[in-house]
Amino acid sequence: MSFLDLLELDFVQTALIAAAVLGLVAGVLGPLVVTRKMAFAVHGTSELAFTGGAAALLLGIGIGYGALAGSIIAAVLLGVLSRRESDRDSVIGAILAFGLGMGILMLALYKGRASNKFGLLTGQIVGVDSTDLKLLVISSIAVLVVMAFIYRPLFFASVDPDVAVSRGIPVRTLSVVFAVLVGVATALSVQVVGALLVLALMITPAAAAMRLTASPLRATVLSVVFAELAAVGGILLSLVPALPVSALVTAVSFVIYLVCRAVSWRRSRSA
Repeated sequence: MSFLDLLELDFVQTALIAAAVLGLVAGVLGPLVVTRKMAFAVHGTSELAFTGGAAALLLGIGIGYGALAGSIIAAVLLGVLSRRESDRDSVIGAILAFGLGMGILMLALYKGRASNKFGLLTGQIVGVDSTDLKLLVISSIAVLVVMAFIYRPLFFASVDPDVAVSRGIPVRTLSVVFAVLVGVATALSVQVVGALLVLALMITPAAAAMRLTASPLRATVLSVVFAELAAVGGILLSLVPALPVSALVTAVSFVIYLVCRAVSWRRSRSA
């Protein structure tokens, strides 16, 4: 079957739409995640998303719903338990270990197809059906709408939280809301790259973009472009050789990051 024939398949088109939506959400959130130094938090949240997905698999309900519930619980726990910045890493580490342990236990109890178990860890976007896509699109729209309302005060609070507090901005509330949004985006990303490789969409494109510009707007635009290239490009590259989508998504994302680092280094040398 040729590349063009593969593009005409319904499940491939659904996967490409899902990847494009995820690239948009991850690209928008990514720069703020990097600015707020939440990369480890994203990883911890992905493990609770994995646990929720494993529980859903065990109970026979949609994996997307379980992953979404698990990631939101993780986000709320992070927001409530890590009130002091000095506590954040230890809280994330505890949640990460608990989530991974419970997820492994639930997968051990699940007696269904092994591919379903493996898909939770490494992604299974070709298994996304119309119901999953509907959940993904609705959740993504909700995340983007909330971000549109809170972006300016959230960015201010991310850059200088002390001054933001003195100006009456509800920094604590914004942090919890943003953590929930990141949790939702993380749960959605699990469908593409799996719980183990979520950082490839949530962090790497944003980190690459911020190597090229200090402007928040430009960084966000570049982050979206890079996330789209990684998500959609990874799927397209995987079609003919029939390679794992998640591996190629992460590979494309990392190559983009390396190129951006090289460009940044060249600029600093010539300055």
